[in-house]
Amino acid sequence: MGALLAGCGEKPEELPELVVEQIGPEQLPAKPEETPEPSPDATERESVDGKMQSYLTGEWKDENVVTRRPIAVMIPNNSPAMPQYGISRASIIYEAPVEGRITRLMAVVEDFDDLERIGPVRSSRDYFVYVAMGYEAIYCNWGLAVPYVEELINRDTVQNISASVLGIHNPADEAFNRVSRPGYAKEFTGYLFIEGMQKAAERLGYEWEYDEDYVPPFLFAAENTWAEENYGSQPSATMVYPGGQSGNKGGYGAYNPYFEYNEQEHLYYRYQNGEKQIDELDGSQLAVANVVFQYCHGEVRDDHDYLAFGVHGEGDAIVFTGGKVIKGTWKRTGGDATPAKFYDESGKEVIFNRGKTWVCNIWKEYGEFVEYN
Repeated sequence: MGALLAGCGEKPEELPELVVEQIGPEQLPAKPEETPEPSPDATERESVDGKMQSYLTGEWKDENVVTRRPIAVMIPNNSPAMPQYGISRASIIYEAPVEGRITRLMAVVEDFDDLERIGPVRSSRDYFVYVAMGYEAIYCNWGLAVPYVEELINRDTVQNISASVLGIHNPADEAFNRVSRPGYAKEFTGYLFIEGMQKAAERLGYEWEYDEDYVPPFLFAAENTWAEENYGSQPSATMVYPGGQSGNKGGYGAYNPYFEYNEQEHLYYRYQNGEKQIDELDGSQLAVANVVFQYCHGEVRDDHDYLAFGVHGEGDAIVFTGGKVIKGTWKRTGGDATPAKFYDESGKEVIFNRGKTWVCNIWKEYGEFVEYN
C-alpha cells in the first residue's frame, strides 16, 4: 500500500478584508439535442457542435470546460463553517476524516467560468493532495503546510494555488480574500476567487490542458441509458450512511452525514446534522448521481490527532448508483498521476451514472459502522 499521509489545520493568516454581495445562480450550457452514442468503455472524446463529454461527469459540456484541468478546493465541513458557497458546482466531492473526527471536503470543479468565488477555503492534508493529483487538478488551499504537507505540496509535480502561510514556497495571495460573514469565526471567512486564481495560475506558469496519457476516473453509462440497467441482480438501497445512522465519531464525521436516494431524479441528496446540506450560492441542496465508499487503511499520526490514509494501492469499495449497491474493490497502482478506479466483485470496472459523484473515504478500521438500507 502506498504512503500513509496527513497534514495540519491551524487558522489561516490574515488577508485584507473584502465584502462581497452574493450572486445568483446561472444557467449551464444546454446539452446538444443530437449527440453520438459512445460505448460505456469509450475513453476517446469527440467534439460535437462545440460540446464534448466531461471526464469527470460523462455529461456533454462546452469543449473549453472539459478539455482543461479542474481545480480542487479544500473546504471545511464542520457546522461552524456552514453553509459552503459554490460547492454544488463540483463535479466530484471527495470527503475524508481529519483530526477531531470531523470530515473535510475537496471540491473538484470544472464548471467555474461564471462562478465568482468558492469556499470557505481551509488547509490541506497530504492525502487530499495525492487524490487531487490523480485528477490532474490544480490544488487550492489556505492554511499552514507544516508539518506534514510542505514537502509534497511544493513539488514540481503539484500545481498548487496556496495562500501565503508557513510552508508554502510560491504563494498566490491574489487568489484569496475574505468575505464578511457576521457571527462566523475568522477562519471561515476566507474564499478562493476565480479571477484571482486564474491570474495566479498564469503567473505561476501552470498548464491547463490534460496530459495526453490522462486516465479518466470513472466509466459512465452509454448515452440514454442508466447504470442500474447493468445491475438488476444487485441489492437496492435508498439510505446511505458513511458513518452509521447514529454517527461514528471514531471514524467518519461528528455530524452524522447521510444520503437519501430519489428514484425519480436518479440522485442522492446529502444531509448533515439532520438537515439538508445546501449551497449558499443558490440555496440548492447538494445532490449527486453516484456515491462511493472507498475503504482506506488509516492511522493516527501523532498526539495532535493528525491522520494518515493510504490512498494508493487497493482496497474494498462500494458504489451506490441508480439505487443499486455494487460491492467490489478500488485500485490505484499507476502512480500519483492516476486516479483510483472501481471494480465490481467479478473484476469488471463499475459503470457509473452520468453526473456528479461523491467519494467518501471510509476509514477501513471503522468500516463496520457503515450502514445502508
